[in-house]
Amino acid sequence: MNRVFQLMLFAVVLCSPAMRAAESDHPAATPAYKLVKICSNFMFAKNVDDVIAVLTKASQAGYNGVAITDSKFSRWFESVTVHRPEYDTNVKRLRQACRDLGLKFFAFSCDISNDLLSNDPNLAEGMPVIDAPFLVKNGTLVGVDEDFAIVNGSFEQSSAADRPTGWSVDDPGSVCFVDTEVASEGTSSLRIQDIKGKNAHGNGRIFQTIAVKPFRYYHLSLMVKTRDFVSADSIHVWVHGKQDLEFPAIDLKTTQDWTRIDIPFNTLDSTEVSLRIGSWGGVSGSLWIDDVRVEPGGFVNLLRRESLPFSITSVDRRTVYVEGTDVADVKDPKTGNTDWPGLYKDWYGQPSVRVPVGSRLKEGDRVLVGYSHASIVYGYGVFACLNEAKVWPLIERNLHELHTVLQPDGYIMPYDEIRQQGWDDGCVTSGKTPVANLIAHTRKYAQMIRAEDPGKPIFAWSDLYDPYHNAQKKGEPYYLVKGIDPWVGSWEGLDKDIVILNWHGHPEKRAESLRFFADRGNRQVLCGFYDATSDNMVPWLKEAEGLKGIDGFMYTTWGNNYSELSKFLDVVAPPSHRP
Repeated sequence: MNRVFQLMLFAVVLCSPAMRAAESDHPAATPAYKLVKICSNFMFAKNVDDVIAVLTKASQAGYNGVAITDSKFSRWFESVTVHRPEYDTNVKRLRQACRDLGLKFFAFSCDISNDLLSNDPNLAEGMPVIDAPFLVKNGTLVGVDEDFAIVNGSFEQSSAADRPTGWSVDDPGSVCFVDTEVASEGTSSLRIQDIKGKNAHGNGRIFQTIAVKPFRYYHLSLMVKTRDFVSADSIHVWVHGKQDLEFPAIDLKTTQDWTRIDIPFNTLDSTEVSLRIGSWGGVSGSLWIDDVRVEPGGFVNLLRRESLPFSITSVDRRTVYVEGTDVADVKDPKTGNTDWPGLYKDWYGQPSVRVPVGSRLKEGDRVLVGYSHASIVYGYGVFACLNEAKVWPLIERNLHELHTVLQPDGYIMPYDEIRQQGWDDGCVTSGKTPVANLIAHTRKYAQMIRAEDPGKPIFAWSDLYDPYHNAQKKGEPYYLVKGIDPWVGSWEGLDKDIVILNWHGHPEKRAESLRFFADRGNRQVLCGFYDATSDNMVPWLKEAEGLKGIDGFMYTTWGNNYSELSKFLDVVAPPSHRP
């Protein structure tokens, strides 16, 4: 589940007797929270009409309140996607409809990812680049990093039949073949074909291990082609060092002509990386790979702010070059601002940095550059640095506007699946670990909500605070967060009065998750359905029996599927348990 990278609306319903029951230390016989999730964009009046229609049906079915989010709750002062006062008119109409329906109104507060970053894209978590070599060429700085060299990226050389030089391949001559008839460039490509039954694990992959220098920024590209390939969503490209170094969004069709895939990555603290390309769990059909190459990442998605160091020196480090004199201002105007503010893209044409007349740098000179860049997870997700002080005024301003315009009955905090953190120079120099920053951030955010709108309930998603979910001890990294098991202990940031939206719906450790939050004294709302079947709630409800503070449920759909709205409520709150 990925709430951060979608524009969403959540509907949560409360009635006054249920609110009183929720304040008890014991589970209410009648659920306090009977919730339904809705996605929308309230910049459009028709969407408001559609949402009101759904809320009306939800109220009639027995759901009893509404909690709302829109990406624009973090964008009140951004004028490209938010047009005021039109937007205010739309959301106020929705707010009034909730009052008319007798529904409580809970708002998802300002996020800490792309939408917050639309206010200032340079506040993203920075991935450090140390001593990246650049060359003065044709009056500009050009990356010339030769420390990463792929062997035989076009598969033109082979050590034996179907064994391309420099690569390890699964089942050569059975699953993987050097194809001399189909190629994107040159005369050869690597073909993976009809995997099922030929590989014990259903895999068809190629591998190459390469020595690298830590904290270098690269752009990996390759050409791929498919024909009747089942299934296309089994195709992946991984760059693995001490941890996975990138999480691309690869979207290929069953049959597709040659298509270029672009994957930027930072080596972080790795001295060796493994390229892994192919299909994990493919069945039949053909997949071709060709023209695998790497180049310096340059200044794509460059971040510039006071807390991130930037330097240009001579190779011997004796000369420090001055920005604005020896080189023009170094910036990437597309960082977090491609199609609209807050949208980061993995790759595009590298920004040009000019060497002006009068510079001490001359044509052919080499320099070393230190800087930071944003890193994108699954083609969209970028998080703000939790240790960056400039984030707080933006949160405070947007939270105040949310309160002023919508007058919510409660607030939901934004911490969920944070996938980059801890590498930023601000984090490193502070000496704080990612979990220490999350604990402090959670506490301060809750305090800010209480100061802005005293007495209102506060909710939080479960996963980052759950020792049986994303805060569990597994001995593994978590996406691009620094360290092993980086979120263990995060629950120390949760006050006992914060209500947990528990979405640990998987059978493994689900009961333990429920018990953990119950023993802490946090009330819980169980978030289920997920476009499957409401019957999946039955075993979860059984596991929740006898636990204190299980105060309600949320019908959670990511595809606007309301076909089981009534059935879900019948499962989690039969008519005999409704007021």
